[in-house]
Amino acid sequence: MRVVQPAGTLGSLKWMQKAVAQRPDLLQPEALKPLEWVSPLASDGFAEYRDAGFLGRLGLGRLAPALAEFWPRRGPQWDGLATFPGGVVLAEAKAHLAEFDSPPSTARAASAARIAAAFASVQADLGLAPRRWDLRYYQYANRIAHLWWLRRQGIDAHLLLIGFLGDDERGGPVDPAAWHAAHAGAEAELGLVPNPLAPWVHTVCPDTRLLQECFRGP
Repeated sequence: MRVVQPAGTLGSLKWMQKAVAQRPDLLQPEALKPLEWVSPLASDGFAEYRDAGFLGRLGLGRLAPALAEFWPRRGPQWDGLATFPGGVVLAEAKAHLAEFDSPPSTARAASAARIAAAFASVQADLGLAPRRWDLRYYQYANRIAHLWWLRRQGIDAHLLLIGFLGDDERGGPVDPAAWHAAHAGAEAELGLVPNPLAPWVHTVCPDTRLLQECFRGP
């Protein structure tokens, strides 16, 4: 599914669009080869992608039937998608801490059962104790599940957590430590300590002041 977005005026939608367009270097994890962003792009209506759509955008459309078996429709809508030689990146962007502390799943019974089964598969494969992942931090849990699934398909997939700094309009953090603490808290809540997928989870904390300078221009 392709979901066209308006030009962002607030929060992570705004900063993500601006960073991809003007300062993609601020989104570059040190551990990865240079990224080529394929979403969100102004030339594509700032579209975000989910389900088979995100796979197609990453050149992985062949995996759509397998994804449909793993996860029900209306799965994660990715804030950003990128590729690098030999691999792909799924990005989740936040501008303030409340965005990260996501509410429980609202999936209906049939979908909820499939999601629970998917989470159970992830936990069993990673050697984790069974735990409800559809409650607090559900969004982070389903992103982790999709990272796991892609890697199980033989894809060099990575999850990029983008925590913008200095968003005064939303009261966002000014110190990267706040984002690192939030991520650690979520992993503790989900029983991901240590996180077996940690080598493929990256965090960047772009300073919005650098993006504001881009807006003003020379």
